[in-house]
Amino acid sequence: MKLVRTNRISYLQPSQLTANVVAGFSTRNGGVSRPPYNSLNLGLGTADQKVNIEGNRATFARAFDLPPHRLLTVNQSHGDDILLLDQDNPDLSHFLTVKADAIVTDQTEIMIGILTADCIPILVWHQETKVAAVIHAGWRGAANGLIPKVIKTIRTNFDCTTSGLMAAIGPGIGAHNYEVDRPVRDAFRQGSGFWSDIADETKLGHWRLDIPLSCRLQLEQAGLNPQNIETATECTCCNPELFFSHRRDNGLTGRQIGFMQIK
Repeated sequence: MKLVRTNRISYLQPSQLTANVVAGFSTRNGGVSRPPYNSLNLGLGTADQKVNIEGNRATFARAFDLPPHRLLTVNQSHGDDILLLDQDNPDLSHFLTVKADAIVTDQTEIMIGILTADCIPILVWHQETKVAAVIHAGWRGAANGLIPKVIKTIRTNFDCTTSGLMAAIGPGIGAHNYEVDRPVRDAFRQGSGFWSDIADETKLGHWRLDIPLSCRLQLEQAGLNPQNIETATECTCCNPELFFSHRRDNGLTGRQIGFMQIK
């Protein structure tokens, strides 16, 4: 992925985008919010001033020639619910309260997004069929099978083959900064997520956890070609100049966005 700039907005852009797809992972730069939310905080659920967040979201949308009301995010709850949008909705504002951790759509001229600050944002799209998905994968989503559920939703509703699916795993917290305990281990062992491949025990009852790797392995298991999966190398916790980080900033921080728009 490469860091690109559109107007005031800088973001990481996947390298395998098709001509009809706009997508990427925003940085924290280019907005109006004050510390500790400086500056492009897009998270409506934070304690930042609402006028700043709305201004940031408007600035972000307009950087891609999109009216602010056509930027669609949801009320993320660390679950496995998916918002499927397969028909035109002139008013997207009511979706802000819908609890979901993924969005799947074939609608053009809207931008779908997932907000993160250490959790892993994932973008999925099809090379030929105009369908796109954004996924919010924290440890709960990874353990609960959200990723294969999204792939199944795409295939079921839009008749897509997995061989044509592309994916980009965005910046999140790296394993070197992410230590978990037994309840997380138990969730993975009882669910999905390739625990034995992604966990490294540091001391009794504590493990370093590689969530980006879990995401990649689950995408591959769901049928995606490994060559069609790109992973960002940047750790949100290690890059305070570029990204918000919930763990680094003790929860007092903003949110960046993983976004997709079908032209």
